[in-house]
Amino acid sequence: MIPQVDESFSKIYTAPSLQKQWHNESADILFVDTNPFADEYFTKPGGYNYDWRGVLPREMYLCNLLKDVDSALKESSAKWKIVVGHHPIKSAGFHGSTDELVKQLLPILEEKNVDLYINGHDHCLEHILTADSPIQFLTSGGGSKAWRGVMNWPTHPEEVRFYYDRQGFMSVRITPAQVDIVFYDVSGSVWHTWSRTKEIFSIV
Repeated sequence: MIPQVDESFSKIYTAPSLQKQWHNESADILFVDTNPFADEYFTKPGGYNYDWRGVLPREMYLCNLLKDVDSALKESSAKWKIVVGHHPIKSAGFHGSTDELVKQLLPILEEKNVDLYINGHDHCLEHILTADSPIQFLTSGGGSKAWRGVMNWPTHPEEVRFYYDRQGFMSVRITPAQVDIVFYDVSGSVWHTWSRTKEIFSIV
């Protein structure tokens, strides 16, 4: 058990109903702070007052963050590698793809064989698989501000495997041999599924 997790989770949530195995040793899930990557937050804050304490100087923060991501993924021996960030790397939604993440974060994720990148930010549900990347790009941001009527993916529309501009949610089920993704609407109806399997034991 990671000490920080033990201190901030295990010793806090003590109700008997919560004393169940909540982690999955088949997967490593890495959360990345994507806000400092977005140039517009610094150049065009739009009247918002962002608190960048602990982030400035930005270049140094991002450099260290990317090194940490690279190191954590390199050390991971998990069958499945999943990275989660607020901003999308690839998206057909209102905000669209995040160029800064495409240029700086994506090459590391591809090199380290990440399976899934999960994000919010765009208020929709979507599944994208592009021809130039093996990563599944999954957006689950359909909690509010949906119904914008925007889908912007001008080339290769077949790369957008699923797009739902309404409210809903996504589930992820992980076993040593398989990952199952399911997208639901607010009523719990299934709108899209995707699965991938891996061999548990390699044959020598």
